[in-house]
Amino acid sequence: MHIRFDVPADPAYPGRVAAVLSGVRLRKYGYIGAVLAAVGAIGFAVSRGFAWGDRVSPLCMAMVVAGLLSMLYSPWVRLRARRRSGRYAVEGAYDITDDNIMMRSGSESGGIAWDGVAEVRDTPEFWIVYVGRMPATVIPRRLMSAEDAETLRAYMAERGLLQSR
Repeated sequence: MHIRFDVPADPAYPGRVAAVLSGVRLRKYGYIGAVLAAVGAIGFAVSRGFAWGDRVSPLCMAMVVAGLLSMLYSPWVRLRARRRSGRYAVEGAYDITDDNIMMRSGSESGGIAWDGVAEVRDTPEFWIVYVGRMPATVIPRRLMSAEDAETLRAYMAERGLLQSR
């Protein structure tokens, strides 16, 4: 297998990559926030029926506010990442072989050996490549030909990195 494709200097592309990668890392804050907000709201409602409710109400309200802020943290970080990353728009390229994924962006280049890849997650626009538990890079499907995308999908499924559709 040898797949090569270019990445144009699109100002929106780095923002989409940053949003996908930060969304993966920050999803837990949304879940934690939802639990905090729910527990705080339930605690606030229940505490109203008891004499000690006036002492517990501030804690419950603090939990609701903390939960809401936690749920808003992820979208805020993604928005900031999109805004800041627009100035990083440079041409690049991917060169994917049976052995590794080589990426070039401007004057920088780097690679990931397939042997070091733990898993690949499928999103609507990218494949997110994980080394260990951390997302290491993304592979943009829309910049590849349909045949190359299917070849790469089959290769990753054969290696057990990607679950077939």
